[in-house]
Amino acid sequence: MLKGKNIIVGVTGGIAAYKAVDVVSRLKKQNANVEVIMTKHATEFVTPLTFQTLALNPVYVDMFVEPRNYDVEHISLAKKADLFLISPATANIIGKIANGIADDLLTTTIMATKSKVIFAPAMNTNMYLNPIVQKNFDYLKTLGYEFIDPGNGMLACQTYGPGRMAEPIDIVQYVISSFNDKELKGKKIVVTAGPTIEPIDPVRYITNHSSGKMGYKIAEEAQRRGAEVVLITGPTALLPPKDVEVIRVNTTMEMFNAVEAQFDSCQVLIKAAAPSDYRPEVFNHEKIKKKEGELDELNIRFVRNPDIAAHFGKLKKGQIVVGFAAETNNLIQYAEGKLKKKNFDFIVANDVSKDGAGFKSDTNIVTIIDRDGRLDDYPILDKSQVSKIILDKVVDLLNAKS
Repeated sequence: MLKGKNIIVGVTGGIAAYKAVDVVSRLKKQNANVEVIMTKHATEFVTPLTFQTLALNPVYVDMFVEPRNYDVEHISLAKKADLFLISPATANIIGKIANGIADDLLTTTIMATKSKVIFAPAMNTNMYLNPIVQKNFDYLKTLGYEFIDPGNGMLACQTYGPGRMAEPIDIVQYVISSFNDKELKGKKIVVTAGPTIEPIDPVRYITNHSSGKMGYKIAEEAQRRGAEVVLITGPTALLPPKDVEVIRVNTTMEMFNAVEAQFDSCQVLIKAAAPSDYRPEVFNHEKIKKKEGELDELNIRFVRNPDIAAHFGKLKKGQIVVGFAAETNNLIQYAEGKLKKKNFDFIVANDVSKDGAGFKSDTNIVTIIDRDGRLDDYPILDKSQVSKIILDKVVDLLNAKS
């Protein structure tokens, strides 16, 4: 899949350097031409010979050794690269690039390249969460640098939390998808995200635990692949992805109307939101007060909201409609029922009672079921990785229609 692509892998001085060995091996198996630049500290963890043996190319470490040819190596490597991958990317290397420091072969080559640069961060949890490091992440993203989010887990320092470098299989999949950046150019994708709220009185409402994280990641990934993206979102605490049209709604009816206004002009609708199924029959315009002498209960009559996913699944005329099923039991049975009843092209099912798969988590554990009855189970993954899997499947369906 990467035949003819020149990928420069930068390896920095962190314990996760051992994972970079697997990354290089996997890239070679995808027929990429891989060349490795190591920092001197990285050579304390893995020898250059290891990478040279796997990459079948010389490994570059020292800025001032006698050149192997008459090219200035950091310039020639920078020009050659179709993509630059820093794996692992320590807080140090990220800080250097964010502040324009080029004091070794790796940083100098990064500064000189015009190719896409992708960082796979790996560091102690407290370092990762340090506001200075986070500020460097945010700043580099505004300049077009990309980051493969680290996972949560037990780190080498015996702390548990974010900072563990993404798994090699996920890093390589990210690289592969990076060469298909504009595969959705000319396509309009509507994504719904987050909860809806249904007011009871001016100070109370009902809602659910949806954070919107999955929908926002899907919108971000679709935009990165060149799609025109409309994100219809209920109330969340998230910053919307850059260059995405955002329509903010509160109630399920507002979300329904927003989708209706966009549906005829879109090619794909991804229903990642968790709209409320019911709303109070009557909205009290004044705050409901407790009254002395009354029973210790409050009865509110609820009525059904429209089923947005089912409504547009039945109306589709060539569009692809993707649904979600968040369940706590009988996951596959309920998901398959929704797939057929709501006329989805495929459904993403998850058991929200599992650790790492709930609404507010940064990770998810999903099963994707298509109309042919195929079930694909995935392990716990960052939601950004799940979004790539979903968009890959959308691309396959669009290609099949063309």
